[in-house]
Amino acid sequence: MNAFVIGNGGWGTALGMVLAENGHAVTIWGPFEEEIETIRAASENSVYLPGVELPEGIDWTSNETEVENADLVVLVTPSRFYRSTLEKFAPHLRDDTLIVSATKGLDEKTHQRMSEVAADVLNRDIAILSGPSHAEEVARGVPTAVAIAGINFQTLEKIQTAFTGKTFRVYTSTDVIGVELGGTLKNIIAVAAGILDGIGLGDNSKAALMTRGLAEITRLGTALGAQPETFSGLSGIGDLIVTCASRHSRNRSVGERLGKGETLQEIMDGMKQVAEGVWNAKAAHDLAKEYGIDMPITEEVCAIVEEGKDPRQALKDLMSRDPRAE
Repeated sequence: MNAFVIGNGGWGTALGMVLAENGHAVTIWGPFEEEIETIRAASENSVYLPGVELPEGIDWTSNETEVENADLVVLVTPSRFYRSTLEKFAPHLRDDTLIVSATKGLDEKTHQRMSEVAADVLNRDIAILSGPSHAEEVARGVPTAVAIAGINFQTLEKIQTAFTGKTFRVYTSTDVIGVELGGTLKNIIAVAAGILDGIGLGDNSKAALMTRGLAEITRLGTALGAQPETFSGLSGIGDLIVTCASRHSRNRSVGERLGKGETLQEIMDGMKQVAEGVWNAKAAHDLAKEYGIDMPITEEVCAIVEEGKDPRQALKDLMSRDPRAE
């Protein structure tokens, strides 16, 4: 296939490398020509994926019209810029192009999932790729398994075949809502997990947080139409584990620094990459309120990142909630 990756961040670069390794002709697009020129010259994405040598044969561009030749398009732009980026590319996409979204997030204004945003802009269904898959490890060939979700099984099989390789295994799912929300909401719980690390708490605390966090994700997901068992899979508990525990996790790292007393503004000012859990906490909180779903961890993370609440007070408030059945 001719594959076109929209987004030259770490995850977009890693997925482009997977597709190139599998024999596809790959072009990776980024919005800033200066960044693209630097990557071309150095054969390294030093800003978003430092230390990883890029394979020969990947083309780099800042010209969106080049998507016209693509058989497969992979959307990996941050959720905050997702709609505007799609609108830029929409006139140039062929009707028969397969489209995969690998962005984990919610639209901050509408609270839509990324597939819903794409349906608005492109008037077509897209597949969702999600799972425990840090870009740093995928790019280095560390064995990884993810899920691809969509409503057309023939399309899913084509995408599954395109991505599956020696170190990248893809499972199919028809639960678009569950796969998408699992990958989105875990980022918020990961911010909370990092806060526990920053405060200096232990394994008991993090295990409790992750377990109750998964309960929150499942409650909201099923209320929105997801299948409960999806959250026991790769895009649910799998992604939650890796994002809450890994040194690569930006969301966990932001939380750790909050727990140590840094302000959110100080943290975000020094970051080159995106922490979707910070951006999406309010959207998830508002969505839960809209559906009458109790999500106390999400509520406290939202209060910390949106209102500057003291993380230690947030922890006290969580622990002092009325006792209840599990």
